[in-house]
Amino acid sequence: MKLLSYLNGAREDWGVVVGDGVASLAARTGCATLADFLGSDAYARRAQFTEGLKAELPLQGLHFLPVIPRAEKIVCAVRNYMDHHQEVLAAGMQRELSEEPPIFLRVWRSQVGHEQPVIRPRVSGTLDWEGELAVIIGKPGRDIPQERAWEHVAGYSIYNDVSVREWQFHAKQIASGKNFEGTGPFGPWMVTSDEIEPGRALKLQTRLNGEVVQDSHTGHMIFPVPKLIAYASTIFTLVPGDVIATGTPAGVGWSRKPQRFMKPGDVVEVEIEAIGTLRNPVVAQD
Repeated sequence: MKLLSYLNGAREDWGVVVGDGVASLAARTGCATLADFLGSDAYARRAQFTEGLKAELPLQGLHFLPVIPRAEKIVCAVRNYMDHHQEVLAAGMQRELSEEPPIFLRVWRSQVGHEQPVIRPRVSGTLDWEGELAVIIGKPGRDIPQERAWEHVAGYSIYNDVSVREWQFHAKQIASGKNFEGTGPFGPWMVTSDEIEPGRALKLQTRLNGEVVQDSHTGHMIFPVPKLIAYASTIFTLVPGDVIATGTPAGVGWSRKPQRFMKPGDVVEVEIEAIGTLRNPVVAQD
């Protein structure tokens, strides 16, 4: 099942993909948002709410919102693929592997939906792509053991953890380069966890103007999903709708020789097996 958030006229709505369209589930479930639904008893009965539904709006031309528009926490893993760690070293950034997952937080206002523009800020020309698997939390928890972590996963989506590189390197903490508004594509939908076997290695590919720039799979993660969930939940309670962006593989523009960055007029796509394709045009600020 594919669940998504979108604009229905001027109103924020959420629903389920039905064929080539979408049907709203807000009124049917009594849940105002998708995050509310994930945390409700109704989520376990989701098949009952969607049985026999017909599409109400076409996907073509739909105004997609980030899957979880206002997530309480967007937890992002850093250097979580060995090949990416190695390319970072080759680019001259001497950083040792951590014994525990290095993470930072994104704010929800940095996000954009599928087909919505990524904004290159006027202060920078180093806008870089980072295709990632996103894990969406459904069951709340604190101090979650790794062996129980999959029980807390509601589903999976795609994240493009776009970086404004020189702002990222202003300090040892990289969050300033990761939170510009309009730089966090998230979508197009979430695929419920029953559709994808826990731990399955999913092919991940990022394309810039149709050219493949990242080509890997999620089995190459240094810290797998259960470790990320266990670590994050040691720090804070994970709640329904929280998002964990699991890190990016090799192929980012910063590490290329010569370096390559996204510019207005480009189109960036991230495709993950069994989920779909997240597509966004790039525009200049203002």
